[in-house]
Amino acid sequence: MKRTLLASSLALVATFTFAEEKVQLPQTLFQNVDIFNGTENKLYEDHFVLVEGNIITSISKKDIDVRDDAVVIDGTGKTLTPGFIENHAHLMLMGPSLPTMESNTTWEDFAIHGTRMAEMYLMQGFTTVRDAGGANGGLRRAIDAGQIVGPRYYPSGAFLSTRGGHADFANYTAPVGEETNFSRLNMAQEVDSVAEVKKYARNNFRMGATQLKYMQSGGVVSAFDPWQLLAGSPEEVGAAVEVADTYGSYVMAHSYRKEAIIGALNAGVKSIEHGFMFDCEISELMEEKGAYITTNLTAFDPNLLEIPAVKNVASSLAKAKSASAAFKDYIPNMKKCPAPRGFQTDCVGSVDACNIQIAYEKKLNNDFFGPYESLKTLTSVGGEIAMLSGDFMNPYPDAKLGVIEKGAYADILLLDGNPFEDFSVVGTGDQWFGADKRPESPESIQLIMKDGVIYKNTL
Repeated sequence: MKRTLLASSLALVATFTFAEEKVQLPQTLFQNVDIFNGTENKLYEDHFVLVEGNIITSISKKDIDVRDDAVVIDGTGKTLTPGFIENHAHLMLMGPSLPTMESNTTWEDFAIHGTRMAEMYLMQGFTTVRDAGGANGGLRRAIDAGQIVGPRYYPSGAFLSTRGGHADFANYTAPVGEETNFSRLNMAQEVDSVAEVKKYARNNFRMGATQLKYMQSGGVVSAFDPWQLLAGSPEEVGAAVEVADTYGSYVMAHSYRKEAIIGALNAGVKSIEHGFMFDCEISELMEEKGAYITTNLTAFDPNLLEIPAVKNVASSLAKAKSASAAFKDYIPNMKKCPAPRGFQTDCVGSVDACNIQIAYEKKLNNDFFGPYESLKTLTSVGGEIAMLSGDFMNPYPDAKLGVIEKGAYADILLLDGNPFEDFSVVGTGDQWFGADKRPESPESIQLIMKDGVIYKNTL
């Protein structure tokens, strides 16, 4: 009897083993492509890249053997790059103004806008987006479940800010402590003590955040805060870092002034957002702390003062003029003392307007820093920033992002040309305000693959 049971068990194990061996992952072979791997200032010409399932499993100068059922894509004359990574977006914030969103916008409006923004980003070549405030975990769950189309998604939950700070979106006459539209939906929370920082920081992780966003400086078009503001005490910023540490994650800080940036870094913040008063001292401190910076280069566009939200509001126009004067050394300082910099657009507005702004931000990156630094900013640096969310909060922990290498996630673009010679193939736009509506996806981005799935292929 025992022998019979043992034989049956062995037969069952063999059956399962045989069944497992028969399971074969889908194969996609890219042949004759020129590879930008995300890290090196060169292209690897006429190479072959094999994707199995959602992972890059082989890269070779020689042809790679595949099964008869493999999808084979001839990329002759095309550049294969990692999928682009946006490090500072606000997919839920449609505008046209903060007061409108506070007083006249429902959760349905926000959700529909976020859904459309997610698809737009993917079709612009962004296979990963880090949301810098205003979105919880629901959009990511819908994307990852295949209910809607979009990129890999790293939300920050509610903006955290003091009363009168850059995330105080309450109506002008709102009493202190009154619930707002943004606070009800956990899109922005007022935190005015160490205890409140900890409470709402923990709630953000509970609601699906992968990292925290603290508003340390003021802004230009916001109502109550001078851009020079130092919001939150060192203890309060440190409290956000303490909570993030317990989740194995990190804090990103909206920081303009040099004092704000240095204070954030010394408190343990790992990602400086905007960082317009960046200089060589900050660069050295960032290297010491292992920190990153993301900067929206549209802030240095000469047409900045023509933005309606700036031009038509006297206080905002005055703030913009003083900010532009104070921020003038950012680009020369970044060239002199470079720091790890991720791509950032920071658009709040309609899908069509953000599509235009993204393409213009791509152009400005190349104008200011050239193709290699721009490509690295769009790819491998963003992948490193994504990994800061750690082992527990990173929703995509099994492979690297932002690189073309064996074992990395199969997030891949095919560009119709060489971006080192013609950067426009990444999908740039030559105009910001007054530009015509852009197409759903740039013609020059001929293939978009995310997680091993092809979402666009015009070859």
